[in-house]
Amino acid sequence: MILEERWVSMEEICQYLGASRDTIKKLIRTKNMPAYKIDRLWKFKISEIDNWMRINNGLSKNEREANSNAKND
Repeated sequence: MILEERWVSMEEICQYLGASRDTIKKLIRTKNMPAYKIDRLWKFKISEIDNWMRINNGLSKNEREANSNAKND
């Protein structure tokens, strides 16, 4: 059975990233953070946020790989 990733709320993504609601909304608006608005509720996928953070954190591919290798050691 394939388990599908669940959607997380604005509150959960704020806790996950350690950021305020205002900061998250600013990132959605100005930096194209992946988010989906259903009525008045924002929903997120952790895997999409993690990927977006890796791509948009300002590190080069080599720096990201070095960081990843250092974590695995």
